[in-house]
Amino acid sequence: MLELHDVHAFYGKSHVLHGVSARVPPGEIVALLGRNGSGRSTTVKAIMGLVDATGSVRWRGHEMLGKKAFEIARAGIGYVPENRDVFPTLTVHQNLMLGRKPRAAQARWQADDMYRMFPRLAERRDTEAGVLSGGEQQMLTLCRTLMGDPELIMIDEPTEGLAPKIVELVAEYLRELRRRGLAVLLVEQKLAIALEVAGRCLVMGHGRIVFEGTPAELRANAYIRREWLEV
Repeated sequence: MLELHDVHAFYGKSHVLHGVSARVPPGEIVALLGRNGSGRSTTVKAIMGLVDATGSVRWRGHEMLGKKAFEIARAGIGYVPENRDVFPTLTVHQNLMLGRKPRAAQARWQADDMYRMFPRLAERRDTEAGVLSGGEQQMLTLCRTLMGDPELIMIDEPTEGLAPKIVELVAEYLRELRRRGLAVLLVEQKLAIALEVAGRCLVMGHGRIVFEGTPAELRANAYIRREWLEV
């Protein structure tokens, strides 16, 4: 289980997170919702050791705060950043192989799984990643993270800027993670997708958690949606 307790995060002198506490149990998709600037991406980066933070971030009973990002990844936490970050001069297949950990032979996810999930990647297997479309690069980044065989995967805005057809592919990817029992922390602006795939929703505002509940409870809470989500 991932547990955050009283997490504060900073960019230089700017205080962005103000006492965030949350948990992501094994096998559950938790959606982290909120408007731009609410602190969602900073929360994920704090977990991953990419911003200065105080408080506690515990993963399977071990404190992660203060560790390097590569140490956190090796502990079983995968991270799909919003900006995709493919290796542009390497092929699709080479990008996937870079995601593997040393114990790859025993991993639950192999390249063939990725190609079955996203047939378009199989078609582009030998294509340099830098010439892929934005949607294809998003597919590749999602799959490369899974190749590291994480127990928890944190995904930041996976559907941002994607065509509706690709959005549905990403939604099916999330459903497959749920079927396979992975824990997922999903940062997402598209409320419909989050409510469909998540078991629990967290809403952020001004660097704090302002709501926690089931999708049904969030649907029924017009005040929270109007005050913290709707534009």
